[in-house]
Amino acid sequence: MALTRADVDAALSGFTRRPLDRPDLKPAAVGITLVSDGAAFLLTRRAATLRGHAGQWALPGGRTDRSEAPCATARRELAEELGLVLDADAELGLLDDYATRSGYLITPVVLWGGSEPVLLPNPVEVSEVHRVAMDVIDVEPRFVTIAESDAPVIQLPILGRLVHAPTAAVLHQFREVVLQGRATRVAHLEQPVFAWR
Repeated sequence: MALTRADVDAALSGFTRRPLDRPDLKPAAVGITLVSDGAAFLLTRRAATLRGHAGQWALPGGRTDRSEAPCATARRELAEELGLVLDADAELGLLDDYATRSGYLITPVVLWGGSEPVLLPNPVEVSEVHRVAMDVIDVEPRFVTIAESDAPVIQLPILGRLVHAPTAAVLHQFREVVLQGRATRVAHLEQPVFAWR
């Protein structure tokens, strides 16, 4: 399954994004970067040596600098983590904000990375990078319960493993909005306890 840029533009322009007003959280952004002319996106595994969320599956991203817009953050982090520099015209749109238990307010930014960009992963931040085909995320998520929360924990069964929120929540919303044309909300979905710190 491949998406054209026009497909993604149309899906996102018809979607009413829900921002969250959470001044108690640190602003951050992640990039859902579409590559292979819309047939795949980039997913990383965080380096084992990182202080926070080491070894977890993640979209390229990080904390927003003072007075930096989420789109600029996503593009800067993509360049820092994977060596992929994109201009502002690569920005396609935003999904709903997602508040994490570890103190961040994540804004997901959808980016057009082109055909086959050259990636130079920064080993300090990234242990693995994958070009994941779109049909891999066009799956039904798993929802589990935990004693620590009344909200369901989302898990995405992809790449032979389970990817958890926040990454699973963001990718699920992308799938729903862009691939399925449904305005599904994910801000209420829980993270596993290991991601709370």
